[in-house]
Amino acid sequence: MSKGIRTKEVEQLFEAITTLETTEECFTFFGDVCTVNEILSIAQRFQVAKMLSEGHTYTDVAEATGASTATISRVNRSLVYGNDGYELVLNRLKDKN
Repeated sequence: MSKGIRTKEVEQLFEAITTLETTEECFTFFGDVCTVNEILSIAQRFQVAKMLSEGHTYTDVAEATGASTATISRVNRSLVYGNDGYELVLNRLKDKN
């Protein structure tokens, strides 16, 4: 994880997020903390990561999600060179289903 976000405040935020127990609680909390556009942007990036990890092409991802090629490229860079956060969550979701 980037040292730039490793602050006491961000740690407290992440600790707060880990207390959420249901999807409905997530809607409630994130609806208060984030703007609609912020939530939609994060959700779009997650869908991009999911599709890329499934082997979809940039073109397929762009058409399905509406994401720009710049966004798709940034997400792909995170998948390849990042902290494996997407992989962690995507694998847990696969195991859950």
